[in-house]
Amino acid sequence: MARPTVRYFVNDVDEAIVFYGRLRFEVEMHPVPAFAMLGRDGLRLILNAPGAGGGAGRRLPDGTLPEPGGWNRFQLEVEDLDGFVRELQEAGVPFRSGINEGIGGRQVVADDPSGNPVELFQPVPR
Repeated sequence: MARPTVRYFVNDVDEAIVFYGRLRFEVEMHPVPAFAMLGRDGLRLILNAPGAGGGAGRRLPDGTLPEPGGWNRFQLEVEDLDGFVRELQEAGVPFRSGINEGIGGRQVVADDPSGNPVELFQPVPR
């Protein structure tokens, strides 16, 4: 069975690799500057630079170029949300808000260098 895969468009693949490394992703493949495949906990994350040749980053027939950003995101569960957020803040990672408390746990949304959101989540103890 194939593992879950998320594709994000990023402005700079190398810069994104550094960011996702801080989130504990490992580079599985980086054959050209405009493409990389990373992995963490069974999730495959594909990074593409818009307009960088064939494949998913190519311009659509109507001229539209894929671009980063939006609010759809994937969620990474962490054990110590406060500590992890502090670590990322010290590295200069931007957040869309402070930590939010909900009925299922606590979460915060960080932006990668291209503005793609990643939700960090700490569930309530069971």
